[in-house]
Amino acid sequence: MSYTVALPNGYEISDDKSCLDLDALHAYISGESYWAKGRPRALLERSIAHSLCFGLYTPTGALVGFARLVTDMTTSGHLCDVYVLETHRGQNLGKALVAAVLDHPDLQTITRFSLSTRDAHGLYAGFGFGPHPDIDTQMWLLRPSPRS
Repeated sequence: MSYTVALPNGYEISDDKSCLDLDALHAYISGESYWAKGRPRALLERSIAHSLCFGLYTPTGALVGFARLVTDMTTSGHLCDVYVLETHRGQNLGKALVAAVLDHPDLQTITRFSLSTRDAHGLYAGFGFGPHPDIDTQMWLLRPSPRS
């Protein structure tokens, strides 16, 4: 059974992957985002298959936003690929999208969420996100982005 959030302005958020417009999603992620420019569609589809995904839809059903959570569904999750199309910004849709992720009934045991952002610190801070409190214990391994 899918999780759906009806917003007062007629928009809707759903975790039903079958509703995602993969053409529109790939066009934005691969062509417009700063974090995944050039990501091949096959990699996008694979990431969707292995994540909990949230589509943001207009009252007519057009996909205008997205969020993806890489998670074990129990203790941890990494929020990524979050966007709202520019023409739909300014309506608190980004806030609604993040809230829908954090409020998802299957994620209530998660105690550790992480994310990376270059430009939305204020949005995420409103939900309690901030710098990691124990930076001395956290490590990263960064590799070049695959192109196939």
